[in-house]
Amino acid sequence: MKRIRINQGKVALVFRNGDYRNMLTAGTHWVSLFDNVVEYDMAKEFLAPKSLDLLLRDEKLASQLHVITIGDSEIVLRYERGNFQEVLTPGTYTYWKGLVDYEFIPIDLSDYEVSNGLDKAVLMSGDLHPYLRVFTIESYEQGLLMVDGKFSRKLAEGIHYFWKNRTPLIVLKADMRQVQMEVSGQEILTKDKAALRINFYGQYKVKDIVKALIDNKDFEKQLYVFMQIALREFVGRFTLDELLEEKASLATYVKEVLKAKAKDLGIEIRDCGVKDIILPGEVKNIMNQVLVAQKQAQANVVTRREETASTRNLLNTAKLMEDNEMLFKLKEMEYVEKIADKVSNISLSGGNKVLDQLKEFFTGFK
Repeated sequence: MKRIRINQGKVALVFRNGDYRNMLTAGTHWVSLFDNVVEYDMAKEFLAPKSLDLLLRDEKLASQLHVITIGDSEIVLRYERGNFQEVLTPGTYTYWKGLVDYEFIPIDLSDYEVSNGLDKAVLMSGDLHPYLRVFTIESYEQGLLMVDGKFSRKLAEGIHYFWKNRTPLIVLKADMRQVQMEVSGQEILTKDKAALRINFYGQYKVKDIVKALIDNKDFEKQLYVFMQIALREFVGRFTLDELLEEKASLATYVKEVLKAKAKDLGIEIRDCGVKDIILPGEVKNIMNQVLVAQKQAQANVVTRREETASTRNLLNTAKLMEDNEMLFKLKEMEYVEKIADKVSNISLSGGNKVLDQLKEFFTGFK
């Protein structure tokens, strides 16, 4: 016989001639000289030296072990003292009871939903990445979960986790912010066959993501086509001159047309507007000529109006002077004074007659 000492936190298995005999717990034990004693640390996983099924026939040993059996479509999350440690894949695992506080959470991978109430920190750990599908919905987005090609439910903003399995999952996302769409350089014929280009914009916002992404394919392309058609319908009703006069109502018309059609697309039209109407080069030159002629005609009208007013004033002044000799003399002296202001030197010749003439000219007396 020989004495064996088993320390605390240890256990021992006794074998004789390769066959399992019994288990020894902490304390002092006597065993045969022919027995082989193998110690195990209870803080570590138990790796069976022989067939586990044979060892578990010993009820004493079986009562001291956590036996975890994991199927092909399962995994198990192992925790120690409340902290996540590792992912256990399909197979059989054994851990000693009594020393370490273990917790084992089974995960059925055949169900894609993560419904175990797992902490986000655990889901974000690198150990679980091979088993998870992760979809991110930004704060300005909404998502739709499609399971095996069928709509399942809406997804709000945030990070969404699903277990990996053979069930196909797709997440459709839509931007819920206000978006601007532009129709640039759209060539359209007016009623009088004048070709022009229009730059137009529309602002919209997704309101019903199910209609936008499921009931309609490429709702943005459909909205673009509706905008083009509405522009052509409006422009085709008017001649070029009429269109330029009705420019302000173009945006209003397109907006009302799009509002009615946008409901079926799951969107809301917020605003519309014309950025530019670009005329062909020849038409632009003609328009410029017409504008110059109109302005010239307006200038001629103003000139004739001023000339008429001036002539009328002269006629009124003449009538007053005709009826009043003194007024005539005052007007005559006014002009003489203006002439005298322009004269710096006077040269006289002709004797006394010149002085008499000047006297008569400036005073009006002979």
